[in-house]
Amino acid sequence: MKSTIRLGLMQYLGLTLALMLLVIFFSLFTQHFFSLTTFNTIAGQIPDITIIAVGMTFVLIIGGIDLSVGSVMALSGAVLGFCLVSWHWPLPLSIAACILTGLICGLFNGSVSIVWKLPSFIMTLGMLQIARGGAYLITDSRTVYIGAPIEGIADARLAGISVSFFLAVALVVLGQIVLTRSVFGRYLIGIGANEEAVRLSGIDPRPRKLVVFALSGVMCGVAAVLQTARLSSANPNAGIGMELSAIAAVVIGGTSLMGGRGSVIGTFFGVLIIAVLDAGLAQMNAPEPSKRLITGCVIIIAAIIDHYRVRLSRGNA
Repeated sequence: MKSTIRLGLMQYLGLTLALMLLVIFFSLFTQHFFSLTTFNTIAGQIPDITIIAVGMTFVLIIGGIDLSVGSVMALSGAVLGFCLVSWHWPLPLSIAACILTGLICGLFNGSVSIVWKLPSFIMTLGMLQIARGGAYLITDSRTVYIGAPIEGIADARLAGISVSFFLAVALVVLGQIVLTRSVFGRYLIGIGANEEAVRLSGIDPRPRKLVVFALSGVMCGVAAVLQTARLSSANPNAGIGMELSAIAAVVIGGTSLMGGRGSVIGTFFGVLIIAVLDAGLAQMNAPEPSKRLITGCVIIIAAIIDHYRVRLSRGNA
């Protein structure tokens, strides 16, 4: 137990050190990186990917994967825009419809995967196409400008920082508490580590897995609200590639792709590392191919480091 706690602390210290080194590097080699403006910009841009990555963390912990998160977010945002612009629904009811859309997609992912025993990779790959097609149909393949009815969410500030950022941090903390301090969280870790052992102990893993996929869908709906507010519009192309960014953040944060181990706080560090890397490279005027190459290398290095960390933890067990 003590060795596990020690390794967990080492992981957080390592992530903190990596984040600090990135900040120092870009501060030295760019003129304006180390500024309140840059940090406020990063804080305003990461809430949606942070919230989606929280849901992805739980999915990966049970040994699954959700490739549909970007498309589900786009579909949820399209529903939000349609309710506000076409049906003239009040904002609270439109937000509820947006989050409900994400929930339905998540429940569909989980139920079909569980009932027909389909790999979540295949199921969510199908949902990726379904949700994206739905977003195009609802918006007629055009960006729906919303404007004032939704802008207030993105404009809200607390101590000069976007309220959306504090919401994302609150969900990270709540997710970590659920994962580490609740029976439900321990069941999820057990399912990811050895689902058959959990089943033989008299615990049915199916409803827990369904809840996890539903949670991922809800997180997509919440992220859609924040992104739509930030852009003042519903874009059917929103979230393309976001599933890869979310998985990258989760892996950098130390969650195993094989399941059974992970940390929501670690995921948040992963989001920050990717966000700082993107912002710093942008200020260095790095071309897009170079940004992708460097980000990919960081992900591979993080996976290799995690491999040796797992071996070390097993050696100390």
